[in-house]
Amino acid sequence: MSIAAAKRTASNRGHENATVEQMEPARKPNLPGSSNIEFISLQWQREHSELDLSNFLLAIYFMRLGTVIEQAFDKMCQNLWGISGSDMRVLLALRRSGHPYAKRPTDLYRALLVTSGAITKKIDRLASLGLVDRQPDPSHGGGFIVHLTKKGLDVVEKAIVKLAEESSIAPAMAHFTEAERDAGNQFCLKTLALMEELVLPGLEEPDNGSRKSRTKGAARSPRKRG
Repeated sequence: MSIAAAKRTASNRGHENATVEQMEPARKPNLPGSSNIEFISLQWQREHSELDLSNFLLAIYFMRLGTVIEQAFDKMCQNLWGISGSDMRVLLALRRSGHPYAKRPTDLYRALLVTSGAITKKIDRLASLGLVDRQPDPSHGGGFIVHLTKKGLDVVEKAIVKLAEESSIAPAMAHFTEAERDAGNQFCLKTLALMEELVLPGLEEPDNGSRKSRTKGAARSPRKRG
């Protein structure tokens, strides 16, 4: 390769690297208030400066927080108790209900915002590990109630202590004042309450409606004659 060609190649590589650096900044140091999410916010504000993106960006912040917390929680549960974070949430839901630590599957999937099929799989896994068991529901023929076993209660009690003492958000919370933490709690609680009142019902209705529509459509559809 000639010297001129080598210089052109180096120049092109430098241009490509500069373009990449413009697209994705170098990872910031782990300082309070520093986050890659800031770069995402700046990008959207640059691309659509004419729009009020505050609600859109806040939703992104919530989703990213949820993802980070869920990953940390799942890793802890896998390492310490050999179950997923989502399965641990079933045990926590049963524990917080108080003695006798039992709920119907319907109550569980509504409390945890998952589908009935998903909660059935979780119950199956936890039952196979001896953490919960099924008992007949006296008020519903053919139905059952999910109970914490002694083993399950022992596991979830240890998990509660661990989460209280070593929560994944504790290092971040150390940088806030007590007043800021209280304000954050109140903001989250009020936002969740309003979302459950104003948004959640609308998320459930389309699914039910579409299923009914498909069922009716299937009933009306004539059979094809072969």
